[in-house]
Amino acid sequence: MSEARRLRVELGTRSYDIVVGSQLLREAGALIGAVARQKRAIVVTDANVAHLHLEALRRALDAGGFAHSAIVLPPGEETKDFAHFQKLCDDVLALGVERTTPIVALGGGVVGDLAGFVAATLLRGLDYVQVPTTLLAQVDSSVGGKTAIDTRHGKNLVGAFHQPSLVIADVDTLATLPRRELLAGYAEVVKYGLIRDRAFYEWLEASAEPLLAGDIGLRREAVLRSCAAKAAMVAADEREAGERAVLNFGHTFGHALEAAAEFGPALLHGEAVALGMRMAFDLSVRLRLCPADAAARVRRHFAAVGLRTEIGGVDADALLAYMQKDKKVRDGRVTLILARDIGRAFVSHAVSSQDLHRFLRDEVKTLAHAARAL
Repeated sequence: MSEARRLRVELGTRSYDIVVGSQLLREAGALIGAVARQKRAIVVTDANVAHLHLEALRRALDAGGFAHSAIVLPPGEETKDFAHFQKLCDDVLALGVERTTPIVALGGGVVGDLAGFVAATLLRGLDYVQVPTTLLAQVDSSVGGKTAIDTRHGKNLVGAFHQPSLVIADVDTLATLPRRELLAGYAEVVKYGLIRDRAFYEWLEASAEPLLAGDIGLRREAVLRSCAAKAAMVAADEREAGERAVLNFGHTFGHALEAAAEFGPALLHGEAVALGMRMAFDLSVRLRLCPADAAARVRRHFAAVGLRTEIGGVDADALLAYMQKDKKVRDGRVTLILARDIGRAFVSHAVSSQDLHRFLRDEVKTLAHAARAL
């Protein structure tokens, strides 16, 4: 275990550590053993991750004295639905679990969300450990206890808050990711700079290329700083009643884009978030809340690293309909996270449906034009 760092998510009796470093997968048995209430574990992963990392986790659990079973899911966002949730519940129950049997979620955000929701619901709550293997999951979805599945009405509309007992972020696993997946995770990293930490955003502007190219020190630093930011917000607002909501910057637009794309492989979650953050800046400029040069600077950075800036075939009416079903709608108004500048995001309930629809009509034209220009 090399240069591992621990961050604490302070939630009273539900507090837990995030361990970030290299070569952590081989130490997972000892790390999980320190928090588990039973020397038995059920690993939930997907077929892609199983091929790359399941054997290393099995060896670590053996070394830690754990009896263990593995359930392998199909990869992709499409797996986060009722049918796969029901099957996973049945498969876990068939193994004869107890409340003290930890589920170990090995994989990206889909595995973490689905396995976490199963842990939240079976026997009214099982222990679970997050072992995220994607950049997006390491910096965002594995921390904070949000678990959910998608429905035809929108993303993450059925779920529960259920905190893990440990998060193990081995940055070595990022070496197996294709650049597109890395970029999708990088969008969530940039988010932390855009919402509250301009200095971090400027560090990313200077560090993005070597970070994405594989510099392990920069990747570890990015994961640590992102997790520290999220841990602080979760500790202050576990159930997203206030400040934590700014973590949804780009997500309300992004989730609508994902739903319009039918949660398929054509648009990854991080790509949708990047488009959503760009749209949030554009709307903030349109409302004269944010200087235009800030939005242009963000757009240039996204383009420079290769983050997606276009999507075709979307409809303003459909996007608005999905946004109006978002779980953060209040009194009929869509909750939006807007920006006064880089590092200065805020929650807004002030944008009317009419103004939002007009903005979406114009944005759809912009996105489609960009798509045709490629």
